[in-house]
Amino acid sequence: MAIKTNPTAPQWQKHALIVILLLAAVLRLWGLGRGDVLGDEGSYAFRGLGMLDFDEASLQTTPLEWFDPASPWWLSLSFHDHPPLVFFIQHIFMGIFGETNIGFRLPSALLGIASVYLLYKIGETLYGKRPGFLAASILAVSVNHVYISRLGLQESYVIFFILLTAYFFLRSFHEASVPHTPQNPDAILLAGISLGLAVLTKYTALAIAPILASYLLLTNPRQFLNKKLWLAILLAIFVASPVIVYNLMLYKTRGHFDFQLSYIFHQYPEVWKITPGKEIGTIPDRIRGFPANLIASNSWLMISLWAISLLAFLWALAIATWQKIPYRAIITKHLFLLLSFLFLLALILFIGPAPRFLSYLAPYIALSVACLGIYAYDRLYTHWQKLGIAIFLVICVFEVFYTYNSAIRWYPVGQKTWAYASIRYENYNWGYNTLDAYLAKELEGKIPAFTFQSKYQFIDRIQTTAIARDKKLGYKGYAALIVYDKNIFNTSQLWIIDRLQIYHGWPVLSADAYQAALRDNGTDYFEKIGIKTTYFIKPLDSILLKSPELRSLVGATLEQELKTQNVVPVSLPNAKDEEAFRVYKF
Repeated sequence: MAIKTNPTAPQWQKHALIVILLLAAVLRLWGLGRGDVLGDEGSYAFRGLGMLDFDEASLQTTPLEWFDPASPWWLSLSFHDHPPLVFFIQHIFMGIFGETNIGFRLPSALLGIASVYLLYKIGETLYGKRPGFLAASILAVSVNHVYISRLGLQESYVIFFILLTAYFFLRSFHEASVPHTPQNPDAILLAGISLGLAVLTKYTALAIAPILASYLLLTNPRQFLNKKLWLAILLAIFVASPVIVYNLMLYKTRGHFDFQLSYIFHQYPEVWKITPGKEIGTIPDRIRGFPANLIASNSWLMISLWAISLLAFLWALAIATWQKIPYRAIITKHLFLLLSFLFLLALILFIGPAPRFLSYLAPYIALSVACLGIYAYDRLYTHWQKLGIAIFLVICVFEVFYTYNSAIRWYPVGQKTWAYASIRYENYNWGYNTLDAYLAKELEGKIPAFTFQSKYQFIDRIQTTAIARDKKLGYKGYAALIVYDKNIFNTSQLWIIDRLQIYHGWPVLSADAYQAALRDNGTDYFEKIGIKTTYFIKPLDSILLKSPELRSLVGATLEQELKTQNVVPVSLPNAKDEEAFRVYKF
C-alpha cells in the first residue's frame, strides 16, 4: 500500500508519517528475539513449524491423533482450536528465518507496523490528516500495541485485519474528511476479502462485523440494498470457507465443532476434558479484572489521557444538552469510534479481560486520545500552541521510555506500573533462550543415531523425513539422549525440547521416565540400546517453573546420583548472568 501525501500540505506532513513508521519499526523490531518463549506463542510456533495440529496435550487431543494413521483430507483445512492462517504465515517465515524466535515473531511485528499506517488512514478518513497523524504517533509508541506486536500470538494479526477491513469499508461508504479523497465503492469487495482473512486468523476478529453493520445501519441504511455489499459478504464466506468446511466435517464425523466453537455452543466432548483459557470467572469477576489488566498492559499516562478523552466527550454532550443544542452531530462524528469501543468491550467481557485481548482496544484508545489532543490544540491561543506541541513531545518521549522498559529492555528498571507494565513478564528473560542456544550448538550438524518409535505414525513420518533430509546435507550420526526435569515450564519445553523430538527425531525422556526405565531394565539399559551421551537438563528455582511447589521433588534423585558420580554440570546463565539451568552431560 503506497503512502501518498498531499503536495500542498506543509513540509512537516510530507515526512512526519515516514518518521512515525520508522519509530514504530524500531520499537517492534529492535531485539525481537529477546525474551523467552513463554505461554501460547510456544504452542503456536511449535505447530506452525510443521503445520502440525499436535502439541503433546494429552487432555486436549486433536483430530490428527484420533484418525491416525489415515487422516481424512479435510484435516489440513484448519486446526482443532484455531483457524490456520497464523500457523501458515509463521510456517512460511520459519522456513525463511529458521527455527528461531525471530522466525515466528517477525510477522506479528510487521503487521504491527502496518497497523500504525492503517490507523493513520482511518483517522485521516474520519477526522482529517492531523488526527490521523496524531493517532498513528500514539499507536506507534503505545506499550500495549508494541508488546503484542513483539509476540508470536494471533492478536497482532487480528488487529491488522480488523483495521484493514474497517479502512476498506470506510473508503466505500464514508465521505472522507480529507478533500480530494473520493469514495471508492469497489473497496467494499476488498473489505470482504479482508474480513474472510480475519476469520481465518481468529474468530474474535468477527467483532468488526457488527461494528461495521451498525455503523452502516445508523448512517446509510440504503447501502444494505447495494449488490456490492452482498457480494463482499459472499467473498468473506468464500475466503473463510476452509474453517467452515472443517467444522462441518468435524461435526459430521464426531458430532461437535472445533474447540472454540464447541465451547461457544456448549458442546463438551469427552476428548477435550480441559478447556485452557476458558477459566475466566463470572461476569462480575471479568468486570473487576478489567481495570487491573488495563493497568498491567498500558502506561498510566495513556490510561489517564484516554479517561480524559472520554470525560471530554461526555462533557461535550452535557454542554450541548444544557444549551439545548442537538448533539446528534457530536455522536455522528464519533460514531465509528463509539461503536468500536462498544462491541470490543462486549467481546472482552465475553472472552475475559486478559492483556492480550485488551490490545484490541489500543488503536481506538490512540484515536480517542488524538481527537482530544487536536481539539485542545485548536482551542489554544497561538502563543500557547508551541507549549502544546512541547507537551505532546514529552508525552511521546515518556511513552517510548515506558515501552522500551516494558517490552524491549532485557530487564526493566524502576517501579512496576510507574516505570514499566506487568506485561514485561509475558516474555521475561528467565534463561530459556540460553538453553535453546546451548542445545542448538550441541546438536548442530548432527542427526540422531537412535530414535524412539512414536505412538503415532504421522510423527514417525515427520522424523524419518527430517533425518533423511539432514543425512543428505552431510550431518553425522550422534547417539544422544535428552532427559529433562519435568518442572521445566511446559510451553517452553514444547518449543525447546519437544520440538527436537517431534521434528528432528532426537530421543527425549522426562527424568521420571528415565529413572523408571533404569529400574525396570537395569542401569546399563540405555548403553545396550545404543545411547552413548546423555544430557540431563535441570532448571533452577530462580526461573519460571511449571510447578514451583514440586521443585524439590522432580529430578532431584537423578541430579544427586550424577553428583555422586562426579559429573560436572554446565551452568547456563540468563542475561543477568544468574544461573538458570544446569546441564549434566554424561
